[in-house]
Amino acid sequence: QVQLVESGGGLVQPGGSLRLSCAASGSIFSRNSMGWYRQAPGRQRELVGRFIIGGSSTIYADVVKGRFTISRDNGKNTVYLQMNSLKPEDTAVYYCNIVNGPTLYWGQGTQVTVSS
Repeated sequence: QVQLVESGGGLVQPGGSLRLSCAASGSIFSRNSMGWYRQAPGRQRELVGRFIIGGSSTIYADVVKGRFTISRDNGKNTVYLQMNSLKPEDTAVYYCNIVNGPTLYWGQGTQVTVSS
């Protein structure tokens, strides 16, 4: 079993920044992949950015490229999402996940609200 705990969400004004963290614990394989998704009200969950399994390459949704950056601390089994130049349309619940061997795990989500 793997547990994921997100933190760092909150209310921010347009143009502001937030940094989300996701700490994984439990039986974590060395070959895994972590990433971030989000879900806005009335919309499907969508990819924000994630690491490609087995490497350090990343992929991002087009709408966040150049504004959001995903990083990780392997020693802490933690992945981060630095979000800059936030827009109201970035408002959503942000979830991290981990592909750990054959199993996908999700965190509980953290709310990000971008509003003046």
